[in-house]
Amino acid sequence: MATQKQRAAARRNIKKAASAARSKRTLANLPRKTKTALGKQGAAVAARKRSGAKTPHTRQELYDEARRKGVPGRSKMGRAELVRVLGHD
Repeated sequence: MATQKQRAAARRNIKKAASAARSKRTLANLPRKTKTALGKQGAAVAARKRSGAKTPHTRQELYDEARRKGVPGRSKMGRAELVRVLGHD
């Protein structure tokens, strides 16, 4: 069983962690232009998923396919480049 001192330390740690999480709010602190770009990117992914296309939709799915095929330099490629390299035009 934990001592009273240990319980107090745990309570302090929890309060510190909660406070840090509240103060960071990293998305809220981003510039407006960046937040807009992230929203548009998310909307584009959602639209691709809704279209029901046969090709992979997200960069992660494309990256996984490139890894299976052994494409060199895949970790530095963006979604568009992965599409081009994998031939999903």
